[in-house]
Amino acid sequence: MGSPESGGTSLRLVRDKPRVCATLTVLLAFFMSACLLSAATVKLYLKDGSYQLVREYKVEGDRIRYYSTDRDDWEEMPVELVDLEKTKSAVKMREEAAHEEAAAIDAEEKAERAARKEVERVPVEQGAYLVENEKMIPLALAEQKVVTNKRRSVLKVLSPLPVVTGKATVELDGPHAKIGTANREPEFYIRLANDERFGIFRLTDHKGNRLVENLTIIPVTKDTVEEPVVVETFRKQVADMVYKIWPTKPLEPGEYAVAEYTEGKLNLQVWDFFVAPGTGK
Repeated sequence: MGSPESGGTSLRLVRDKPRVCATLTVLLAFFMSACLLSAATVKLYLKDGSYQLVREYKVEGDRIRYYSTDRDDWEEMPVELVDLEKTKSAVKMREEAAHEEAAAIDAEEKAERAARKEVERVPVEQGAYLVENEKMIPLALAEQKVVTNKRRSVLKVLSPLPVVTGKATVELDGPHAKIGTANREPEFYIRLANDERFGIFRLTDHKGNRLVENLTIIPVTKDTVEEPVVVETFRKQVADMVYKIWPTKPLEPGEYAVAEYTEGKLNLQVWDFFVAPGTGK
Protein backbone atom coordinates (compact mmCIF):
# COMPACT_ATOMS: atom_id res chain seq x y z
CA MET A 1 0.00 0.00 0.00
CA GLY A 2 1.35 3.41 -0.95
CA SER A 3 1.86 6.30 1.42
CA PRO A 4 -0.81 9.04 1.80
CA GLU A 5 1.42 11.33 -0.20
CA SER A 6 1.62 8.90 -3.10
CA GLY A 7 -2.13 8.29 -2.90
CA GLY A 8 -2.78 12.02 -3.12
CA THR A 9 -0.53 12.29 -6.14
CA SER A 10 -2.38 9.47 -7.86
CA LEU A 11 -5.71 11.13 -7.16
CA ARG A 12 -4.58 14.40 -8.66
CA LEU A 13 -3.30 12.60 -11.74
CA VAL A 14 -6.65 10.89 -12.21
CA ARG A 15 -8.55 14.15 -11.85
CA ASP A 16 -6.24 15.96 -14.24
CA LYS A 17 -6.51 13.26 -16.92
CA PRO A 18 -9.68 14.66 -18.62
CA ARG A 19 -8.09 18.12 -18.74
CA VAL A 20 -4.91 16.72 -20.32
CA CYS A 21 -6.93 14.68 -22.82
CA ALA A 22 -9.01 17.71 -23.77
CA THR A 23 -5.88 19.81 -24.35
CA LEU A 24 -4.30 17.08 -26.45
CA THR A 25 -7.48 16.81 -28.51
CA VAL A 26 -7.46 20.52 -29.33
CA LEU A 27 -3.74 20.48 -30.18
CA LEU A 28 -4.27 17.41 -32.35
CA ALA A 29 -7.12 19.17 -34.17
CA PHE A 30 -4.92 22.18 -34.96
CA PHE A 31 -2.06 19.90 -36.01
CA MET A 32 -4.27 17.83 -38.28
CA SER A 33 -5.76 20.97 -39.81
CA ALA A 34 -2.29 22.30 -40.56
CA CYS A 35 -1.22 18.98 -42.06
CA LEU A 36 -4.33 18.79 -44.22
CA LEU A 37 -3.81 22.33 -45.46
CA SER A 38 -0.21 21.62 -46.41
CA ALA A 39 -0.97 18.29 -48.10
CA ALA A 40 -4.36 19.02 -49.57
CA THR A 41 -5.01 19.41 -53.25
CA VAL A 42 -5.31 22.99 -54.47
CA LYS A 43 -7.28 24.01 -57.53
CA LEU A 44 -5.06 26.26 -59.62
CA TYR A 45 -7.71 28.13 -61.63
CA LEU A 46 -6.97 29.16 -65.19
CA LYS A 47 -8.49 32.13 -66.98
CA ASP A 48 -10.16 29.88 -69.56
CA GLY A 49 -12.37 28.43 -66.78
CA SER A 50 -10.47 25.17 -66.29
CA TYR A 51 -8.13 24.31 -63.42
CA GLN A 52 -5.12 22.18 -62.54
CA LEU A 53 -5.04 20.04 -59.40
CA VAL A 54 -1.80 20.91 -57.62
CA ARG A 55 -0.23 20.28 -54.23
CA GLU A 56 1.48 23.70 -54.17
CA TYR A 57 2.46 26.51 -56.50
CA LYS A 58 4.71 29.58 -56.60
CA VAL A 59 5.09 32.55 -58.90
CA GLU A 60 8.55 33.05 -60.41
CA GLY A 61 8.64 36.18 -62.58
CA ASP A 62 6.31 35.70 -65.54
CA ARG A 63 6.05 31.96 -64.91
CA ILE A 64 4.17 29.94 -62.32
CA ARG A 65 5.58 26.66 -61.07
CA TYR A 66 3.27 24.07 -59.59
CA TYR A 67 3.44 20.46 -58.43
CA SER A 68 0.86 18.52 -60.43
CA THR A 69 -0.96 15.85 -58.41
CA ASP A 70 -2.00 14.16 -61.68
CA ARG A 71 1.57 13.66 -62.89
CA ASP A 72 3.45 13.81 -59.56
CA ASP A 73 5.98 16.25 -60.95
CA TRP A 74 6.81 19.96 -61.11
CA GLU A 75 5.50 21.85 -64.13
CA GLU A 76 5.19 25.46 -65.16
CA MET A 77 3.12 27.76 -67.35
CA PRO A 78 2.88 31.50 -68.10
CA VAL A 79 1.43 33.35 -65.11
CA GLU A 80 -0.87 35.30 -67.45
CA LEU A 81 -2.87 32.11 -68.05
CA VAL A 82 -3.63 31.68 -64.33
CA ASP A 83 -6.47 33.35 -62.39
CA LEU A 84 -4.41 34.03 -59.26
CA GLU A 85 -7.13 36.02 -57.47
CA LYS A 86 -9.66 33.20 -57.73
CA THR A 87 -7.02 30.66 -56.66
CA LYS A 88 -5.95 32.73 -53.63
CA SER A 89 -9.60 33.30 -52.65
CA ALA A 90 -10.32 29.55 -52.74
CA VAL A 91 -7.23 28.78 -50.63
CA LYS A 92 -8.18 31.48 -48.12
CA MET A 93 -11.73 30.15 -47.80
CA ARG A 94 -10.41 26.65 -47.13
CA GLU A 95 -7.97 27.92 -44.49
CA GLU A 96 -10.73 29.88 -42.76
CA ALA A 97 -12.98 26.79 -42.75
CA ALA A 98 -10.18 24.72 -41.19
CA HIS A 99 -9.58 27.34 -38.49
CA GLU A 100 -13.30 27.60 -37.78
CA GLU A 101 -13.50 23.83 -37.36
CA ALA A 102 -10.56 23.85 -34.95
CA ALA A 103 -12.14 26.73 -33.01
CA ALA A 104 -15.44 24.83 -32.82
CA ILE A 105 -13.64 21.78 -31.43
CA ASP A 106 -11.90 24.01 -28.88
CA ALA A 107 -15.22 25.59 -27.83
CA GLU A 108 -16.83 22.16 -27.51
CA GLU A 109 -13.97 20.93 -25.33
CA LYS A 110 -14.26 24.01 -23.10
CA ALA A 111 -18.00 23.44 -22.72
CA GLU A 112 -17.43 19.80 -21.80
CA ARG A 113 -14.80 20.77 -19.22
CA ALA A 114 -17.16 23.35 -17.72
CA ALA A 115 -19.97 20.76 -17.60
CA ARG A 116 -17.73 18.22 -15.85
CA LYS A 117 -16.63 20.84 -13.34
CA GLU A 118 -20.25 21.79 -12.67
CA VAL A 119 -21.31 18.18 -12.07
CA GLU A 120 -18.36 17.54 -9.76
CA ARG A 121 -19.60 20.33 -7.48
CA VAL A 122 -22.91 18.58 -6.80
CA PRO A 123 -22.76 16.04 -3.94
CA VAL A 124 -23.49 12.45 -4.91
CA GLU A 125 -26.30 12.14 -2.34
CA GLN A 126 -29.85 12.56 -3.59
CA GLY A 127 -31.29 15.90 -2.49
CA ALA A 128 -31.48 19.64 -3.13
CA TYR A 129 -28.61 22.11 -2.71
CA LEU A 130 -28.69 25.89 -2.43
CA VAL A 131 -25.87 27.76 -4.18
CA GLU A 132 -24.71 30.51 -1.83
CA ASN A 133 -21.45 32.42 -2.39
CA GLU A 134 -20.11 29.64 -4.63
CA LYS A 135 -20.84 27.06 -1.89
CA MET A 136 -23.24 24.14 -1.99
CA ILE A 137 -25.54 24.22 1.04
CA PRO A 138 -27.59 21.03 1.44
CA LEU A 139 -31.25 21.66 2.21
CA ALA A 140 -32.86 19.45 4.84
CA LEU A 141 -35.48 16.95 3.70
CA ALA A 142 -38.61 18.17 5.49
CA GLU A 143 -40.97 15.94 7.45
CA GLN A 144 -44.48 16.29 6.06
CA LYS A 145 -47.87 15.47 7.46
CA VAL A 146 -51.27 15.09 5.82
CA VAL A 147 -54.00 16.92 7.72
CA THR A 148 -57.56 15.87 6.85
CA ASN A 149 -60.58 18.17 6.96
CA LYS A 150 -62.62 16.68 9.81
CA ARG A 151 -65.72 18.67 8.86
CA ARG A 152 -65.69 17.12 5.39
CA SER A 153 -65.22 13.67 6.95
CA VAL A 154 -68.42 14.13 8.97
CA LEU A 155 -70.29 15.12 5.82
CA LYS A 156 -69.09 11.97 4.10
CA VAL A 157 -70.40 9.83 6.94
CA LEU A 158 -73.82 11.50 6.85
CA SER A 159 -74.14 11.29 3.08
CA PRO A 160 -76.02 8.17 1.84
CA LEU A 161 -73.73 7.98 -1.23
CA PRO A 162 -69.94 8.57 -1.55
CA VAL A 163 -70.36 11.83 -3.47
CA VAL A 164 -68.74 14.28 -1.02
CA THR A 165 -65.24 15.21 -2.08
CA GLY A 166 -62.55 14.72 0.56
CA LYS A 167 -60.23 17.58 1.49
CA ALA A 168 -56.80 17.50 3.10
CA THR A 169 -53.56 19.45 3.24
CA VAL A 170 -49.88 18.59 3.21
CA GLU A 171 -48.09 20.65 5.84
CA LEU A 172 -44.70 21.20 7.46
CA ASP A 173 -44.51 21.88 11.18
CA GLY A 174 -43.67 25.41 12.24
CA PRO A 175 -43.78 28.74 10.45
CA HIS A 176 -40.19 28.90 9.18
CA ALA A 177 -37.49 26.78 7.53
CA LYS A 178 -34.09 26.61 9.20
CA ILE A 179 -32.08 27.35 6.06
CA GLY A 180 -32.60 30.37 3.86
CA THR A 181 -31.12 33.11 1.74
CA ALA A 182 -31.44 36.85 1.18
CA ASN A 183 -30.89 36.26 -2.54
CA ARG A 184 -34.15 36.91 -4.37
CA GLU A 185 -32.94 34.89 -7.36
CA PRO A 186 -31.48 31.79 -5.71
CA GLU A 187 -30.02 28.89 -7.67
CA PHE A 188 -30.36 25.25 -6.70
CA TYR A 189 -29.09 21.89 -7.82
CA ILE A 190 -31.28 18.83 -7.36
CA ARG A 191 -30.11 15.25 -7.66
CA LEU A 192 -33.14 13.06 -8.21
CA ALA A 193 -33.64 9.55 -6.88
CA ASN A 194 -36.01 8.71 -9.73
CA ASP A 195 -37.08 10.25 -13.00
CA GLU A 196 -39.79 12.40 -11.42
CA ARG A 197 -41.16 15.90 -11.79
CA PHE A 198 -39.56 18.63 -9.70
CA GLY A 199 -39.82 22.35 -9.09
CA ILE A 200 -40.08 25.09 -6.49
CA PHE A 201 -43.24 25.44 -4.38
CA ARG A 202 -44.39 28.57 -2.59
CA LEU A 203 -45.51 27.68 0.94
CA THR A 204 -48.20 29.62 2.80
CA ASP A 205 -49.13 29.95 6.45
CA HIS A 206 -51.81 27.61 7.77
CA LYS A 207 -52.58 27.83 11.48
CA GLY A 208 -48.91 28.27 12.42
CA ASN A 209 -47.64 25.62 10.01
CA ARG A 210 -46.49 25.84 6.40
CA LEU A 211 -48.95 24.66 3.79
CA VAL A 212 -47.20 22.73 1.01
CA GLU A 213 -50.30 21.88 -1.04
CA ASN A 214 -54.01 21.27 -0.86
CA LEU A 215 -55.36 17.81 -1.60
CA THR A 216 -58.70 16.84 -3.07
CA ILE A 217 -59.74 13.18 -2.86
CA ILE A 218 -62.26 12.23 -5.53
CA PRO A 219 -65.15 10.02 -4.33
CA VAL A 220 -65.42 6.42 -5.58
CA THR A 221 -62.13 6.43 -7.55
CA LYS A 222 -60.14 7.78 -4.57
CA ASP A 223 -57.89 9.66 -6.97
CA THR A 224 -55.95 12.48 -5.37
CA VAL A 225 -55.71 15.92 -6.96
CA GLU A 226 -52.71 17.88 -5.69
CA GLU A 227 -52.76 21.68 -5.73
CA PRO A 228 -49.36 23.19 -4.94
CA VAL A 229 -48.40 26.78 -5.70
CA VAL A 230 -45.66 26.15 -8.27
CA VAL A 231 -43.06 28.83 -8.95
CA GLU A 232 -42.14 29.34 -12.61
CA THR A 233 -38.52 28.29 -13.08
CA PHE A 234 -35.71 27.81 -15.53
CA ARG A 235 -33.94 24.47 -15.47
CA LYS A 236 -30.85 22.94 -17.02
CA GLN A 237 -29.82 19.30 -16.99
CA VAL A 238 -26.15 19.00 -16.05
CA ALA A 239 -25.93 15.21 -15.73
CA ASP A 240 -28.10 12.12 -15.54
CA MET A 241 -30.74 12.87 -12.86
CA VAL A 242 -28.99 16.11 -11.90
CA TYR A 243 -30.51 19.52 -12.70
CA LYS A 244 -29.88 23.17 -12.00
CA ILE A 245 -33.04 25.13 -11.22
CA TRP A 246 -33.72 28.81 -10.57
CA PRO A 247 -36.78 31.12 -10.63
CA THR A 248 -37.65 33.09 -13.75
CA LYS A 249 -38.51 36.12 -11.57
CA PRO A 250 -37.18 37.34 -8.21
CA LEU A 251 -38.89 35.57 -5.34
CA GLU A 252 -40.89 37.47 -2.78
CA PRO A 253 -39.70 37.04 0.82
CA GLY A 254 -41.34 34.04 2.39
CA GLU A 255 -41.31 30.27 2.72
CA TYR A 256 -40.52 27.92 -0.17
CA ALA A 257 -39.45 24.36 -0.93
CA VAL A 258 -37.66 22.52 -3.70
CA ALA A 259 -39.90 19.55 -4.44
CA GLU A 260 -39.69 16.20 -6.22
CA TYR A 261 -43.07 14.66 -6.95
CA THR A 262 -45.38 12.61 -9.17
CA GLU A 263 -48.73 14.22 -9.83
CA GLY A 264 -51.63 12.32 -8.31
CA LYS A 265 -49.41 9.81 -6.46
CA LEU A 266 -48.72 11.78 -3.26
CA ASN A 267 -45.08 10.65 -3.14
CA LEU A 268 -43.87 14.17 -2.47
CA GLN A 269 -40.40 15.01 -1.19
CA VAL A 270 -39.65 18.61 -0.20
CA TRP A 271 -36.51 20.45 0.88
CA ASP A 272 -37.66 23.65 2.59
CA PHE A 273 -35.99 27.06 2.63
CA PHE A 274 -36.90 30.70 3.15
CA VAL A 275 -36.18 33.92 1.30
CA ALA A 276 -35.41 36.69 3.74
CA PRO A 277 -36.34 40.34 3.14
CA GLY A 278 -33.48 42.13 1.40
CA THR A 279 -32.28 43.53 -1.87
CA GLY A 280 -30.94 40.19 -3.09
CA LYS A 281 -29.16 40.22 -6.43
